[in-house]
Amino acid sequence: VQLQASGGGSVQAGGSLRLSCVAPGITLSFFAVGWYRQAPGKQHEAISCMSESFETTSYADSVKGRFTISRDNAKNTVTLQMNSLKPEDTAVYYCNTVPLRSWGQGTQVTVSS
Repeated sequence: VQLQASGGGSVQAGGSLRLSCVAPGITLSFFAVGWYRQAPGKQHEAISCMSESFETTSYADSVKGRFTISRDNAKNTVTLQMNSLKPEDTAVYYCNTVPLRSWGQGTQVTVSS
């Protein structure tokens, strides 16, 4: 069973996007959940994570202060609000549990300068 990300698109630098993650068949409240991204030719990069109890969040230095992770266990969803986007944020974005399971559907984010 895989998590599915959506909400990507093409924006200009400085713009915002809100990504959503759904998990059919998985009760996300049992897991810490993270957002990851993969730029062309690079490995997956962990950019944000939230514990199952909402108590702990973490962000990569590259997105700290610009991205916000949130979750709604009642709706079984996780979101990533991305503000002040930069061209270097261009990548395919994925959500996944912690520990990782197989990668599901990602969503493309393209930021133009």
